Amino acid sequence: MCAVIDTRVVSESLPGQCYVEQKWFDVDLDEIFAKQWLFVAAEAEIAEPGDYVTVEFGTRSVIVTRDNLGNVRAHHNVCRHRGARLITQANGSTGTIVCPYHSWTYGTDGRLMYAEAQAPDFDKRCFSLRSVAVRTIAGLVFICLADDPPTDIDDVARIVEPYLAPHRLSEAKVAKQTDLVENGNWKLAMENNRECYHCGGHPELLNVFFPTWGYSDSDAIPDRLTAVVERYRRATAELTDTWTRFGLPYRRIAQLDSRPTGFHIEREAMDLAGESFTLDGTTACTRPLSDDLPDRRLGRLSMHLQPNMWLHVTSDHAVLFSVIPIRPDETLVRTTWLVNPEAVEGVDYDLDRLTGVWEITNQQDADLVRLAHRGIADPAYVPGPYGPSEFQVEAFINWYITRLRVNLGLDADTDTTPDQIAESA
Repeated sequence: MCAVIDTRVVSESLPGQCYVEQKWFDVDLDEIFAKQWLFVAAEAEIAEPGDYVTVEFGTRSVIVTRDNLGNVRAHHNVCRHRGARLITQANGSTGTIVCPYHSWTYGTDGRLMYAEAQAPDFDKRCFSLRSVAVRTIAGLVFICLADDPPTDIDDVARIVEPYLAPHRLSEAKVAKQTDLVENGNWKLAMENNRECYHCGGHPELLNVFFPTWGYSDSDAIPDRLTAVVERYRRATAELTDTWTRFGLPYRRIAQLDSRPTGFHIEREAMDLAGESFTLDGTTACTRPLSDDLPDRRLGRLSMHLQPNMWLHVTSDHAVLFSVIPIRPDETLVRTTWLVNPEAVEGVDYDLDRLTGVWEITNQQDADLVRLAHRGIADPAYVPGPYGPSEFQVEAFINWYITRLRVNLGLDADTDTTPDQIAESA
């Protein structure tokens, strides 16, 4: 494993064992998902005190809840008595957390409130639920299972909050959430999202999503995209005026592999009406997501965060994605649609129209990930080269290898990327 990490070829895909072997999957859980900041929910999913969601990574399970004071909390889903799993439901609401085994009872803040028939010197204060680091950023909930979480989350929050905050995601409500199990490794699900080289397989999405994503001005643009590039440039110029008028930051900030909590954020234009992820590009919800941003044509705000999330925000809704590993060849992709808290289904929006494009696209992506995993599991597979438009795939894999090196202690004194080393040399 160390040899594979040390000899990884820049701008090439990983060897097959990195995707298909159980030992690699176990290391991914222990050294990536147990040590990095993970996106687990929108605050809208735990809007009221007592609301909770549970999230599982391998044998680990975490309860994310809002306590009686309105604070977002996260705790290991393990009873402090004899270790029973406390909550088995994916989400719900409760005044207290009661162990189904011996009825030890905890508050939503994690304090042990009741434990029957204990010794006279038993001190409940010593048996609160084990807490998990939690951080909310503009309505998004992140957790880290490590004892010493990456500290750069504060810097990341400082950068991305001005982009996200105007959309008031913390005040939104959930219109729909879906769970789709993809038959492929979690890294393949993330790699697939990080490029649009394959976007010809998404005809519905391409009505509004410019397939120029991933190309720079210096790249050779395929002839088939010439007209699209011109439309994209015109739409971008028009929207830049709108973004400036509303004081919305829009420039790309990409730090995907140069820090522990790698991220990318920017605003971009959309095709056709340029308003939303619908077949004709017009809004799917008549109420704007934020009452402060009444213009329908705002393009899309997009954000990626390593290792397990991406999102898109338009004028009328937000769509959030999280990736949760299940097995080496199975990955849960959770999609959550948010709308204005006052929007009424059937009045302000039609749910099928709101979710249709991404539900189709998600299934298309799942089919592609399945094909990729099946091919990579074949002994004939050898790593192949990334093209220029797949630069974010390379950034993701470089981030992944760098985190493994650091977290495994193979390169403990640096978080520097190969590009930064070359530049300093």
